[in-house]
Amino acid sequence: MPPDDAGKAATALARIVENATDASLGSLGGETTLFGRETPPVPTDRVPDVLAGADALVGVVPQLDQSLLDALRSRETDLTARIVVTGRARELLTGPTRLAARSIIEDRDVTLYAHDGDSPVGVLLVDERALVGLFDEDGLAAALVSDAPPVREWAVETCERYRDASEKVFD
Repeated sequence: MPPDDAGKAATALARIVENATDASLGSLGGETTLFGRETPPVPTDRVPDVLAGADALVGVVPQLDQSLLDALRSRETDLTARIVVTGRARELLTGPTRLAARSIIEDRDVTLYAHDGDSPVGVLLVDERALVGLFDEDGLAAALVSDAPPVREWAVETCERYRDASEKVFD
């Protein structure tokens, strides 16, 4: 749990997850950790740690955060990833950025989907953990990592709903 001064973004993200799961973070069970940009480790430092050694990744991302792209690019082991891009992330998949995204996923088991709408948060299922991120104009402002069943169930439903309403970016 964050200290009382963990910041507005972390507090906002906690409320989003609590509303989505109909439970307070303290009552979820499992291990749940919340990170804001104000106190180390900052959220962008946590993404590579969460992805390290993962076998599977499913997610919905409203922004293509550099820490996620770097983690996908630097993976030396196999990772099966299915990622839905929404909003700003989808807009970036044109022109040179589209080619850069394709080069990152070439020779990897990564499938990108594009959704016409937007998502208020990024949601990644990384093996048995959920990683939920809140973005602002400067990028990833807060992240929550949890293996609690209510968070994972909400993350699964969210990812399925967005993927079902999406189209593949590359064939």
